[in-house]
Amino acid sequence: MSKKKKIDKNKDKLVKSINNNIRSSVRKLNPILKGIVGKKVDIAIRDLQFSEKRITRDIRKTISSAVANAENNFQYDIDKLIVKEAYCGKKVVMKRFRPRAKGRAAPILKPYSTITIILSEAKQMESHGSKS
Repeated sequence: MSKKKKIDKNKDKLVKSINNNIRSSVRKLNPILKGIVGKKVDIAIRDLQFSEKRITRDIRKTISSAVANAENNFQYDIDKLIVKEAYCGKKVVMKRFRPRAKGRAAPILKPYSTITIILSEAKQMESHGSKS
């Protein structure tokens, strides 16, 4: 006696792109991803292009992949796409050791991350209270 799932037919289709092996930590990726959420795709790519962070190149490639998915799979208009969600998660951590003085060793942690970018098409917004 399980409940029937409600299917919303008016729900807009989301376009997703996932980049699984990013050689950076989640701590470095989060501020960059939070800065592009809610922006139009071309503005987000432009902001990433002028950033000085090394990892923005991989984020830009992931956004471009999501745009290509939207154009080819769903026939969305590229100019109306916005970044609905952008988040990252932890993957494996490579552990290496660096020799130190007196026969000791110091650990080196090389974290990997995964990036998920979700795009959606912007709705036409009406301006309320304008006299036109």
